[in-house]
Amino acid sequence: MPADSEGARPTPATPDLPVTFRPLGVRIAAVAFGVMLFGVGAAIWISFPPHVREAFTVFQRLTVLGMGAGVLVVGHALARCRVDADAEGLNVVNGYRTHRLQWPQVLAVRMLPGNPWVTFDLADGTTLSALGVQGSDGARAQRQVRALRALIAQHDAREPDA
Repeated sequence: MPADSEGARPTPATPDLPVTFRPLGVRIAAVAFGVMLFGVGAAIWISFPPHVREAFTVFQRLTVLGMGAGVLVVGHALARCRVDADAEGLNVVNGYRTHRLQWPQVLAVRMLPGNPWVTFDLADGTTLSALGVQGSDGARAQRQVRALRALIAQHDAREPDA
């Protein structure tokens, strides 16, 4: 084995485009807690005797429904986070906000141990957090980071030198 290859890490395979990176744990938690919230709320409401249910005003009922809807909206926002890669660049969906990045804008992707999600270093000197790859997913997140790095490197190699 040649000396220069010792300790070298294998280059990850570049995924075929288009590809989507999504968090698994956050999506499972959002769905599970949404179902549990609905189930517990319905069970409590059903367990009330009829005279207690009738004592609730329309405003009180709407308040409880509004709070439940608010929790579901937040859960949906967390569950829809993703990073879509295509031939032109990346779509970063964080909650209900979408950022479109062209490949030349993306210099690097970082996720240090203990970081909650990835961060893209951009050509203009700023960074953009992407909740579509969550550190809580462990090895799955590391594979996604390696795939994103391979995509960035592939598209950086295709760019002509200025």
